[in-house]
Amino acid sequence: MTACRIIYGTAWKKERTASLVVSAVLSGFRAIDTAGQPKHYREDLVGEALHTLQTQHGIKREDLFLQTKFTSVDGQDMSKPIPYDASAELETQIRASFSNSLKNLRTSYVDSYILHSPLDTLARTLVAWKALIALQDAGKVRHIGVSNTYDVRVLEALEQQGGRRVQVVQNRWYEGNKWDAEVFAYCRKHSVQYQSFWTLTGSPTLLSHSAVTTFAQTKGISPAQAVYKLAQLSGITPLSGTTKEEHMKADLEVENVQVDAQDKENLDAAMRWMGLQI
Repeated sequence: MTACRIIYGTAWKKERTASLVVSAVLSGFRAIDTAGQPKHYREDLVGEALHTLQTQHGIKREDLFLQTKFTSVDGQDMSKPIPYDASAELETQIRASFSNSLKNLRTSYVDSYILHSPLDTLARTLVAWKALIALQDAGKVRHIGVSNTYDVRVLEALEQQGGRRVQVVQNRWYEGNKWDAEVFAYCRKHSVQYQSFWTLTGSPTLLSHSAVTTFAQTKGISPAQAVYKLAQLSGITPLSGTTKEEHMKADLEVENVQVDAQDKENLDAAMRWMGLQI
């Protein structure tokens, strides 16, 4: 799995997507997340940004971790053109969506391809999962996974009935779902990359927790940076969707924050308060 410790998320960026991705990469991000879902993403503008980065700044495609998603009909806005024929068989939808993603992103492969969410039944989710396995076996995808999947039984079924364990999970990680404790524990146990979103906006209580604020004050960083560091130390790869360049740089600086034994003890206390095994 990639060594990236933080990912730039492109949801809801609309016509600003290309310029923001360029800014993020020039600030130091080396991982980008998008989706084949015109409702919330401009995958084509991510591709435009990648072209700009290579031709004007010498940053090659292979220097970046690029992740996109298959979004089923239930997650699409049918008033917009979607990247497949909604009446086609599910496997055909996935192949068409993936081909469209490659075209949009101007690449011959993606580093990670994930289901945007489980489908309406486990049987259909398994069909979709096998289609992702086929793309991986064909060498077009390096890692496959799922998003918005909060039931460990689904992850277990994908491995046991679908034939391959997930390699990436991207979920909301916030106080509203008790920091997704069961899925998080599954990922730690099986060395699955756990990517988090809503990491900051969904957890105001964590941002103000004494262990987090003490750590932030000790290191001269913001509580937001402290929470990102807590996540990274726990094996979580957070997504950042900031639109401000100064915040992009601050998010990346988290990687360089040094943690001593006392710091780790304080942050471990926060994890225990969250009900997470460490």
